[in-house]
Amino acid sequence: MSDPAAAEPSARRLRLFFALWPDAPVRAKLAAFARAAHERIGGRIMQAEGLHITLAFLGDVDAARLDALRRVAASVSVEPFDWPLDEAGFWKHNRIGWVGATSVPTALAALVADLRAALTAGGFAFDGKPFVPHVTLIRNGAPAAHLPTLAPIEWRVSRFVLVKSARGQEGSRYEIAGSWPAEARG
Repeated sequence: MSDPAAAEPSARRLRLFFALWPDAPVRAKLAAFARAAHERIGGRIMQAEGLHITLAFLGDVDAARLDALRRVAASVSVEPFDWPLDEAGFWKHNRIGWVGATSVPTALAALVADLRAALTAGGFAFDGKPFVPHVTLIRNGAPAAHLPTLAPIEWRVSRFVLVKSARGQEGSRYEIAGSWPAEARG
């Protein structure tokens, strides 16, 4: 008897990334700003339920390594922190409208460094581009003279998540495959 998973190599691979995942009130504020920005730059608004900040993009990972990846994530902790998203912009090179912050909290920089170090130690490859914290709100937009004014969006960060991504006709669909609450270092 043949193994169906062996016949379909893609069935054994998961497209994964680690992210900060906003709670419903933050997501609602981000979605409202996206609608306002869309009036100026057009493009495709990202679905509110999938808004996030990518910490480390792993790409395709063998499904058999998922538990090992979860153990790696469980070894990483961060102190909870408040983070005001207070900056909006548009990147012409990839036509993305985004929201981010004028400063990166020390706790966030430590989380990214610790997570990436743990991934490397665990034998997991990831996209090693420098960390540029932003929430992609719009894809395929057009430059505008001015984006709407962004009232700072206060985000209490208390966890990070592992996300499975699957591409569909309407864009990517995300499923949280693991969540790690913030813990104080002792």
